[in-house]
Parts: sequence; structure tokens; C-alpha cells
Amino acid sequence: MIHADGAKVEWNPAKKHWEVHILVGAETIKRPIPKKIAESGEAALKQQALATARDEGYDVNPDQVALIETENHAA
Repeated sequence: MIHADGAKVEWNPAKKHWEVHILVGAETIKRPIPKKIAESGEAALKQQALATARDEGYDVNPDQVALIETENHAA
């Protein structure tokens, strides 16, 4: 498994859903989060980020997962 630099969970206002952004060097891999998980709260969003990274073949330190909340949307 490749070690990723980190991950973040961020609201995409254009698509109106949460996304996982896996950071690997200069590359960012974006994947949507299912609505049922997004409705479960901050911890569920962070766990989904870790699971998504694993599914994509990346290892992310749980301490390196950030939740980015915007004014218009919070977990």
C-alpha cells in the first residue's frame, strides 16, 4: 500500500455532496461520500475517508484526516 500525505473531507457545493480528497504528493484523488454516511456525523465522515483511501490502495494516518466545514454546510 502506498502512503498518502493526508486526506480531507470537504463539501462540494456544486454537486451538493461530501467528498474525500486523498492527497498524494501533488495529486489529489476525489471520491464522493454516500449521503447515508454523510448524515451520520463527523466521525463517520473521517472513517469513510480512511476506508476510501484503503480501497484506492493508499494508507492514511488517521491523524492526517481533516474535515473542512464551510459556512453553508457543516457535518
